[in-house]
Amino acid sequence: MRAPLLLASLLCAGAAQAAPLVTTAPVLTMAGADHALHDALTRASAAKAPSAIAIVDGSGLLLMFVRMDGVRPGSIELAIGKARSAALMRRPTSELEDNVSRGRVSLATEGLTALRGGVPIIVHGACVGAVGVAGMDKDQDAAIATGVANAIADLP
Repeated sequence: MRAPLLLASLLCAGAAQAAPLVTTAPVLTMAGADHALHDALTRASAAKAPSAIAIVDGSGLLLMFVRMDGVRPGSIELAIGKARSAALMRRPTSELEDNVSRGRVSLATEGLTALRGGVPIIVHGACVGAVGVAGMDKDQDAAIATGVANAIADLP
């Protein structure tokens, strides 16, 4: 009776030890954040869409920020909140906004910014950060943020 239990515990212990205890994941560097910020500025300027632009790391912590001339003061916190929410939830904030519109109001009460314009930056399947854009038009915000996130993801 003891032999099967001993064998089962040895098999379980062996399986647990085979799994790595630490993994390696890509990280958005300062150079990457700077590249993303300048790409967003270029896209916003080309669209004649003054914006507040935030770049956060994969944990939602601010790496870079700029407020273009002519942007409302309230857009500062919106851009940072959109980027943070996209990083934490690992999905575009447009999905959060759609969920809230369909009645999942808890997403809006959990400190998340459920407004279009936040997009995670996914590199090799990992969320390394996010872009948040807040200007005058939510669809334009989302288009700028999506363009930047896709451009960074496509870099070598």
